[in-house]
Amino acid sequence: MAGEEAEIADFLNFMERLKNYEKDGVPKDAGVDSEDGFDLGRMRRLLSRLGDPQHHFPAIHVAGTKGKGSTAAFISSILRESGFNVGTYSSPHVRTIRERMSLGRSGNYVSAKTLRNLFYDVKRIIDESVKSENGLLTHFEVFTALAFALFSREKVDIAVIEAGLGGMRDATNVLSSRNLTAAVITTIGEEHLAALGGSLESIALAKSGIIKSNCPVVIGGPFDPHIENIIRGRASALDSPVVSGCDPGVHGVIKSFGTVDCRPCQSCNIHINIERDLRLSGDFSDVNLRMLGHHQLQNAITATCTALCLRNQGWAIPAKSIQEGLEKTELPGRGQFLTSAAIEGLGLSGVSVLLDGAHTEASAKALADMVNAVAPNRHLALVVAMASDKNHLKFASQLLSGLRPELVVLTEASIAGSSSRTASALSLKDAWVDAAAGLGLGFKPIGPNEKINPGGPTAFVSCLGLPMASLRLANELLPNGPVDIGLGRLIVVTGSLHIVSHFLPSA
Repeated sequence: MAGEEAEIADFLNFMERLKNYEKDGVPKDAGVDSEDGFDLGRMRRLLSRLGDPQHHFPAIHVAGTKGKGSTAAFISSILRESGFNVGTYSSPHVRTIRERMSLGRSGNYVSAKTLRNLFYDVKRIIDESVKSENGLLTHFEVFTALAFALFSREKVDIAVIEAGLGGMRDATNVLSSRNLTAAVITTIGEEHLAALGGSLESIALAKSGIIKSNCPVVIGGPFDPHIENIIRGRASALDSPVVSGCDPGVHGVIKSFGTVDCRPCQSCNIHINIERDLRLSGDFSDVNLRMLGHHQLQNAITATCTALCLRNQGWAIPAKSIQEGLEKTELPGRGQFLTSAAIEGLGLSGVSVLLDGAHTEASAKALADMVNAVAPNRHLALVVAMASDKNHLKFASQLLSGLRPELVVLTEASIAGSSSRTASALSLKDAWVDAAAGLGLGFKPIGPNEKINPGGPTAFVSCLGLPMASLRLANELLPNGPVDIGLGRLIVVTGSLHIVSHFLPSA
């Protein structure tokens, strides 16, 4: 990894000089259709200088508050299994910026050499664009333009494009109706509330901005009825049919949990028989998903509906490819149990480690439900680091009510390489103490050298050291011994993909 990253050092240094809202936080109303919103004209001018590569391939556009990364990964995997040369663009990355672009039937990240060559080929154009835009081009805009240029150059059969923020004013929203095969909206929630207008309704309007004329819209959900009506209203105005992953004719069930090739998985059945707007049907039994939890089953259903929409348009997507694509999908840091070798590589033993980048109230609930289903009856510790602009109290309340851990270690991790958006461990500890008190739970703030009584109140400890020190502290403090049926000890690392990234094996 170090050698490959060194190969793109000049590119990384260039990108580092651009405005990066992942590091700095997104301004108020940046994602809405107003004078305060992001300037899509700037993005279009950059792409025009590059030859408008976004018009050179069919695309699927995926937006949503939660689940868009997983859904995009499921769709991409299905298309690759169907034999297509697929380009996938997603964000943020966990270990290397190259994760944001993948190519071909393998789904491998773009190589350092390919990214470096692309950058040098178009650097003059980008430099001219940065100058002409008075230095206002952002990190995300430039990288999105590079992804489109790469997909055009590599002549992908189809691209799966994940929106960054919102949809309407997102830099990815330059795809036209003539090359968009489907617009996908996974969920609507309160994340980035200020940036997207301050209400669920304004967020729904922003996300529905990716809908294009006469192009199928796939919605995941479940949605509140008035939120779904906003999306359907936008689609109706553009004569675009809507397919819902929560249609009465759609059924998904998790039958059991087990392992395949020594990896945890959930065995699911998916039945689709939709008659509204578009007629879609498919039955998939014993689908062994590596992506765990009911929320991932819903994302798999949304991806399957998208694949069936494309099949209706003439794309050759066999049922076998849909099932195998779903089964092969995995994402680093999303419901990921580390292997024994990876745990030993961290210097730990006698413990399981689960990595999940949950950082909202909704994703906290999904994480709690997954842990209770897949790994119940454990001595449980949480290691948590978060960005400062998340709702720490709601996140803590959801996890404490759903999991009841014996130990919570609050720590810090830089966000996108910067500490400017990092929540302090002490402020997180205050939020977790308030959450426990609000739930009427027993809790006990402790020092790093104190012992925990098994079965006692939840203990909270702040760790001001590096993330690795936090994990080792959790391992030292978490009690040993059987719990009910004796399934041992589990540490869950969560709160941000940035804390999760510290414990992932090298790509």
